[in-house]
Amino acid sequence: MDWTSAQLRSLVELTRRGTVTAVAEALGYTPGGVSQQIAALEKATGMELLQRIGRRVELTDAGRTLARHAERILSTEAEAVEALERTRNEASGSLLVGLFATAAAEILPLVLHKAREIHPGLLVHSRDMDVDEVYDAVTSGSVDLALGLDYPDVPIRRDPALRVIQLYRERFSLAVPAGSMNGREGISLADTQNLRWILPSTDSYYGRAVRTACRRAGVEPEVQHEVTDTAATLALVEAGVGVSTVTDLMLSLRSSRFDVVELRETIERHIVVVIRSSAEHRPTVAALVSVLKAVSEARRGNPA
Repeated sequence: MDWTSAQLRSLVELTRRGTVTAVAEALGYTPGGVSQQIAALEKATGMELLQRIGRRVELTDAGRTLARHAERILSTEAEAVEALERTRNEASGSLLVGLFATAAAEILPLVLHKAREIHPGLLVHSRDMDVDEVYDAVTSGSVDLALGLDYPDVPIRRDPALRVIQLYRERFSLAVPAGSMNGREGISLADTQNLRWILPSTDSYYGRAVRTACRRAGVEPEVQHEVTDTAATLALVEAGVGVSTVTDLMLSLRSSRFDVVELRETIERHIVVVIRSSAEHRPTVAALVSVLKAVSEARRGNPA
């Protein structure tokens, strides 16, 4: 059969995500581009792989059968790439890294600079994506590795096919409108009962983690604004709209005029790098993971 890895990956992602739009966002294509990939795959197989039901599309029996085999084909392809890289025994080649916005702004430039110094033959490409999507992106092979976040209160699902390597920890504080706490140096979550909150929705790991910590302290946060974007959240706190949890990395995104109060409870998030277990010994992957560890330790002064 004359098909490509990109076409097979589009089909596999469709089984995981359910819509062409979601696949396009995960793979960095347009919805039209995904449809073209599937259409080309149908032409290569001579079979109908999708069927339209109302406004939705679903895989046919042939589509589901090919998707199951496609996962194995893509896994074998990844193993072949790793084996070829080992024969060179050097970190030379291309890698695609998935990462969330804060990491793209604050970590990626340092990583690229150090990688060029140590591994001049390593070409790093990056793709900005929703932080809760990076694990699926690594699993599917749409990226080679990814920077993500893990919350002890709502840990990500551990998959034997993936390795989650902690780079460093960040502790949350509370960002409050300037002057609203009368110079208090610390606050307990139990004392936030009457405060208005700005948080991501419960669909996100972050949103669930903060709510879990509040409930453990005996309070239900009154979330007035559900906001995912960190910079927008900080702007709302600055405007006096409400309070939100922040870390040092989040605060580095923009200069803001509000107060930061230490939380007496320990709420953490872990910056992690996610790789496929099968790719752990690929020279390029191992080299970039090593650079990520070095940059994280130097930047935070808090080695994992």
